[in-house]
Amino acid sequence: MHHSVNPQPIRLEDNERQRCEVWTRVMGYHRPVSSFNPGKQSEHAERLPFVENSSLLEGKRACCS
Repeated sequence: MHHSVNPQPIRLEDNERQRCEVWTRVMGYHRPVSSFNPGKQSEHAERLPFVENSSLLEGKRACCS
């Protein structure tokens, strides 16, 4: 199978775009961020992604060390 790579970047006009709805997991279930109150939306915007350092887990059980 041959895949061609398009060297031209894709450019969309504003009228071709659609809003992307962001969902997040809160208290065990998923909700759209747009349904949050302003305070919770601000809190969500300040979140940092969790990055696990795998070297700390080498040789240890993940759940019960």
